[in-house]
Amino acid sequence: MLDIQNLSIRFTRYTFGLKKKEVCVVRDFDLSIAPGQVMAVIGQSGAGKSLLAHALLGILPRNAKVEGRILFKGKPLTPERLSALRGREIALIPQSITALNPLLRVGVQVARAARLSGISKKDVPTTVRRAFSRYLLRKEVAHCFPFQLSGGMARRVLTATATVGMADLILADEPTSGLDPITAREALTHLRELADTGKAVLLITHDIAAALQVADMVTVFCAGTTVEVARADDFKGLDQLRHPYTRALWDALPANSFIGTMKPIERTSDAAGCPFQPCCNDQNTVCGQSTPELKDSGEGRVRCHHA
Repeated sequence: MLDIQNLSIRFTRYTFGLKKKEVCVVRDFDLSIAPGQVMAVIGQSGAGKSLLAHALLGILPRNAKVEGRILFKGKPLTPERLSALRGREIALIPQSITALNPLLRVGVQVARAARLSGISKKDVPTTVRRAFSRYLLRKEVAHCFPFQLSGGMARRVLTATATVGMADLILADEPTSGLDPITAREALTHLRELADTGKAVLLITHDIAAALQVADMVTVFCAGTTVEVARADDFKGLDQLRHPYTRALWDALPANSFIGTMKPIERTSDAAGCPFQPCCNDQNTVCGQSTPELKDSGEGRVRCHHA
């Protein structure tokens, strides 16, 4: 369904003296999602995960430059093709509730999303009611403006907007943020149900435990690049996890060792060496000299000199 190869995202900025400088925040990112699969992209907050969804939808700011290859259903995802697919075959659950139009009632916004995705006009009211019911939203909520909703309700409306139609690829950017545990579980369960019907779901999150409830595969994101791709089942213990950063994230969970001493990793994608090298206990000279290649390892992939 979706195949990303060597994706890099650079931003142009001006430094002191109006000197132009390019900053690479995502480098050599690889990811592949098959129909019927939930692929979770996990990593620390601020690692640049959301830029991936924005690049796929072509909504990065004008000073961004995207390199690499993105294939959707076997064909290049060009800007021209993307403009025809956005909202129809590719839908986004955005991270921020400000994505809702403040001047339109939320029921109208969900209905517009349904029509854009291909739902017939006569079926829209029934489809919208089902979407609101699925996310525990009372029918009266449809008549509200976004400012009249709590943060959790607004997030549920965003999820309903993205999943109400017939999109084959769902990009979910932190879809459980601000939701209570029960509603968050319901939202993730529905993403799993969508995948079970043949859709592909890209779940972007820093909540590893939540992602593992529904994911088939996990892509671990560190300082702007892929460091490991693993089956969700590999996270049952440290033995199956190949990269030290993945093991550190797993150890930091409250249900595990709860060792949360790893400092935030700065985005230094232009620097040579492994992106995790400044925090790694297994590092040696080669780790700081060259960036390891992403190589096959068992049923997954890993970017580490020692794996």
